Amino acid sequence: MFRNFIRVLEQAGELKRVAVTFGIAAAALILTSCGTPGTRISQHPEIYQGLAPRDQALVRQGQIRPGMSMDAVWLAWGTPEQKIPGPMRNSETWVYVRYDTPFPSYGVPYYYGPFDWSYIPPKFPYPSRGVTFSKGRVVFFRYLPPPPP
Repeated sequence: MFRNFIRVLEQAGELKRVAVTFGIAAAALILTSCGTPGTRISQHPEIYQGLAPRDQALVRQGQIRPGMSMDAVWLAWGTPEQKIPGPMRNSETWVYVRYDTPFPSYGVPYYYGPFDWSYIPPKFPYPSRGVTFSKGRVVFFRYLPPPPP
């Protein structure tokens, strides 16, 4: 019986090591994928140096303008969740998605009890901004408001 107890403890220790390793890997993935313009600029200085001074200033602030290149938009806004080919040749639309937890319509936060369906409130995706390119240049962009509660 004592041997079984020791075996269970050893297995628990092994599971703990696996969980810690997984947690570290997940945190590293999240930290590297969720970048800011500053981190993207520092990781790709050659792209940033190739931009016009006006575009460099906008990219540092996370802003874009019509006529900007796709590389400049990527530095400013990051990788889009969706890339949609346009109906015209050499056109493409990038869609950026945001995840938000809206309050229920009655204005009270979600219940976090032990018998609730979840301890974590749901997050719903919605498009937060989009940019359309033609021949590699911005022709249209828009910031979209969050959905109503």
